[in-house]
Amino acid sequence: MIENRTFAFIKTDKKLIKLFYHDIAVIKGLGNYVEIYTKDHKKYIYYKTLKDLIESLPDEFMRVHNSYIVNLANIESFEDNHLICGELRIAVAKSYKECLLEALGKMML
Repeated sequence: MIENRTFAFIKTDKKLIKLFYHDIAVIKGLGNYVEIYTKDHKKYIYYKTLKDLIESLPDEFMRVHNSYIVNLANIESFEDNHLICGELRIAVAKSYKECLLEALGKMML
């Protein structure tokens, strides 16, 4: 395996698509599928559970809700228990909030 790779391939619409991690904004769980939202407003459906996916993602990805994983590098703001990532507004579950605040605290100036 390639160590420290910056991308992954996903199979969607019967083809393999290369996605760079830094382009992924949010991943939404839909049972056995996920919707991957990119910074340039593209959306891909991928057959994998959130639980399986989070284990193969780099450290800048964090689960913030039972249904959402976000790329910490692509968060624009956080207020009132909601993250803003582009046009998406994502609720942060109480069980994930403390861990999220700790991670964001490490990125503060």
